[in-house]
Amino acid sequence: MTEPNPTDIEDLFDPPPDKVIETHISRVFLTGDRAWKLKKAVTLPYVDFGSLEQRRVACEREVALNRRTAPALYLGCRPVCRDSTGRLSLSAQGDPVEWLVEMRRFPPAATFDELAAQNCLTPALVETLADTIAAFHAGAAHVDVDAAASVARTIELNRAAFDRLAPDALPAAPLADFHTALAAECNRRRDSLAQRRFVGRMRHAHGDLHLRNITLIDGKPVLFDCLEFDDGFAEIDTLYDFAFLLMDLLQHARADLANLALNRYLEASGDYAGLDLLPLYVALRAAIRCHIAAMTPAGRDEAARYLALAQRALQSSGVRLAAVGGFSGTGKTTVARALATDLGGYHWGGVLLRSDVLRKQLLGVPLAQPLPRDSYTPEASQRTYAALLHRAALLLRDGNSVVLDAVFGRPDERRGAAGVAETCAVRFTGLWLTAPLDVLAQRVAGRRGDASDANEAVVQWQAQHLEPPAATEPAWLTVDAAGDRDCTVTRARIALSAG
Repeated sequence: MTEPNPTDIEDLFDPPPDKVIETHISRVFLTGDRAWKLKKAVTLPYVDFGSLEQRRVACEREVALNRRTAPALYLGCRPVCRDSTGRLSLSAQGDPVEWLVEMRRFPPAATFDELAAQNCLTPALVETLADTIAAFHAGAAHVDVDAAASVARTIELNRAAFDRLAPDALPAAPLADFHTALAAECNRRRDSLAQRRFVGRMRHAHGDLHLRNITLIDGKPVLFDCLEFDDGFAEIDTLYDFAFLLMDLLQHARADLANLALNRYLEASGDYAGLDLLPLYVALRAAIRCHIAAMTPAGRDEAARYLALAQRALQSSGVRLAAVGGFSGTGKTTVARALATDLGGYHWGGVLLRSDVLRKQLLGVPLAQPLPRDSYTPEASQRTYAALLHRAALLLRDGNSVVLDAVFGRPDERRGAAGVAETCAVRFTGLWLTAPLDVLAQRVAGRRGDASDANEAVVQWQAQHLEPPAATEPAWLTVDAAGDRDCTVTRARIALSAG
């Protein structure tokens, strides 16, 4: 049966489309309060929409899968029918000749790539997005998939796509160097890849989680337009799913937000064990965008930037360990979050490890749920610090810089942090934050929804029983934290650069 041409499709809508968005595999008609998505009849190495039946199945799957995260956006799958007179309609009268996904329309300026371009992505919004993704991953269906085989397939398909590009699309030498480095990284991480299935991190995820596929609706991030045409690209490691967002933030020159998103996602998901795979995953995401951009002459400058990002993602330098200590209310977490962006290591900055978060993760308790007093015995605290330092050592050995956020109110705790840095042969700086007790009491009284359970009584106890760093501990520098947040962060950054 003859397929309708795009003009015929446009004539179906009332009012007529005011905009048509083209991608390499779809066409979206924007009309009134609706968006209608048509699958192009294309056959590519990674997608086959060549037949009407394949396009119908893809449309139905797109609606079903996207209703997991955006049920209000995805209204259904509609046939374009031709009646006996040859007239096309959406009334389901006649034989289907094409299929469309019907969606509610949202403002184009609400997508996260547009928000990023307009410098409107706030830290609070990025943290909410990371929480949203972590919650989606936690509820996504488990799949029995070998991560190594999944990655190998993606690498092979991507390499084949590069081979089909015009000879002058990308510089040959950097591309060859990247393929060599990517293969080496994949081989180095074989054991880690093999573990992902057994620790429950292989899920039916989103698969295409870049900024343009996230929109803001009623002040909340909504994930949409997931990958529906090939389960092999969506039944993946959840960290590989998240890596697309991370890569896209880096491509938008927002390493600060990438670091914030990563650390918030890690706190929500607890998936620190997968971090050794993140360089491989970010590089692979960037390489995929690279070959897509290089398909047209107009995209080759962008492709070169993606290739540079892919290369950089595999490189780590200047690894260091920082620790931020002080009584509750001094603003340790605020300072530690800011410093994590500044640390060396990988392109996305350092990993933040908070004792308050780890304590609750070890007990399997939601981060905002208060713990009973017996969770803060000396023995419990000792276990928390031991786990904190053990995790830091693993991350440092894999090329991640780390910033520790804990009270560090005892000399042995501070010695432990410095010892980890020495064992891992990395630079160490400790920052001890100070502020008057009345300021600390006021700050902890105003906390809401934080992992810390500290209150005014805790602050008073700390002041009576804990020991600030002595002059014999030169690795620890004192930072005045009595003023506003920005001033404290500035002082901390100056101290870190001097330490």
